[in-house]
Amino acid sequence: MHDNHNIVWGGIFTTTKFTEKWSWHAEYQRRTVDGIKNQQQNLFRTGINYQPNKKLLFRVGYTNAETFPYGAYPLNALGKIYSDHRAFEMISIQDKISRVDLTHRFMLEQRFVGKYSSASLTKEDTHSFLNRIRYMFRMQLPLQKKVSSNHVPYLALFDEIFIGFGKNVGENVFDQNRIGVLFGYKFNDLIKIESGYLSQIVQLGREVDNKNVYQYNGGLMLNTYFNFNFLSKSAN
Repeated sequence: MHDNHNIVWGGIFTTTKFTEKWSWHAEYQRRTVDGIKNQQQNLFRTGINYQPNKKLLFRVGYTNAETFPYGAYPLNALGKIYSDHRAFEMISIQDKISRVDLTHRFMLEQRFVGKYSSASLTKEDTHSFLNRIRYMFRMQLPLQKKVSSNHVPYLALFDEIFIGFGKNVGENVFDQNRIGVLFGYKFNDLIKIESGYLSQIVQLGREVDNKNVYQYNGGLMLNTYFNFNFLSKSAN
C-alpha cells in the first residue's frame, strides 16, 4: 500500500565558529505537504562540532521534531501530532576527486518517540525508545572554474538512507530514503543557498490491513546556510 504527497521543505542552518576546531551548529526546518497547505513536520537540531582537520568533523547534539498527521495513512496510528526527541552522534568525512567534493555522513540517533495510550487523549502520555542509523553520500560540482569558492554556482546530488534497529522497531527496519538534486550558490564566506528537488520514501512502522505502507513524497527543497566565524572578526 502507498500514499503520495507533494512536499515543500525549507530550512535555515547556522554554524558559529569559536576556535579553529570547535563550533556550534543550529538549524530549523519547516516541512509541509500538499504544497504549503498542511504541516508535515517542524524540526530543530543543535549540536557541538569538533573538527580536527579539514576532512573530518564530529558532532554530538539534540533534535526536537514535531510530526503532524497527514494523508490517508498518518505516521501516528491514531492520527495525532507526536514528538520525537533525539540525541545524536555524527561523523562527516570530506574528500575530493578532481573538481568534485564528496561527503560521507554517518549519524546514530537515540529517539524518544511520543505515544498515546488512548485515542481520547489530547497529549502524549508515554514514549517509545528507538535506535536509528543514517548514512548520506553527497557529491558537489562547481559549475565554473574559479580560484575563489565565492560567487560560484554549483550542482549537488545526495542520497541518504535511514535504518531502524533495536527491540522496539516495528515494520520499518528500512525507515526511509531521501534523494535530492540541488542547485546552490555561495555568495561569500557568510551565506549560501541551495534549492532543488527532493524525493522521500518513508515506510510506516506498522501494517495496515496486514500490508506494509509506504509514502512516496516529492517536491521542493530550499535551504539557507549561514557561517559565522568569530575568529575572522577578532582578527580584523
